[in-house]
Amino acid sequence: MKKKFRVTKSNGNVFADIGLPNAAEHSIKADLVLRIAARIKSKGLTQAKAASLLGLAQPDVSKLLRGHFAGYTYDRLFGYLNALGEKVCIEISEAKTKKDARLELEMTD
Repeated sequence: MKKKFRVTKSNGNVFADIGLPNAAEHSIKADLVLRIAARIKSKGLTQAKAASLLGLAQPDVSKLLRGHFAGYTYDRLFGYLNALGEKVCIEISEAKTKKDARLELEMTD
């Protein structure tokens, strides 16, 4: 007998899909952590060396890279990207409508 699974199409933000408050913030922080992980990998850093660069303990780097980013502010995550050689630019612009007023993250290579 085949099991039937119910599939729900994502709206593009898994945090919103599972009903977490502040879903946009969680999604952006997750993307920043993924960028930090990619930068660590591209530089060939061990977690210990990355920890030294970021001013963290190695176990904290491990936790961060495994998605435990609760308690990390945007400012701290941006600082980690700076420490890894990334330039962070923040743009604030007027939204045409209240619905358009939202947090967005755009990353370039």
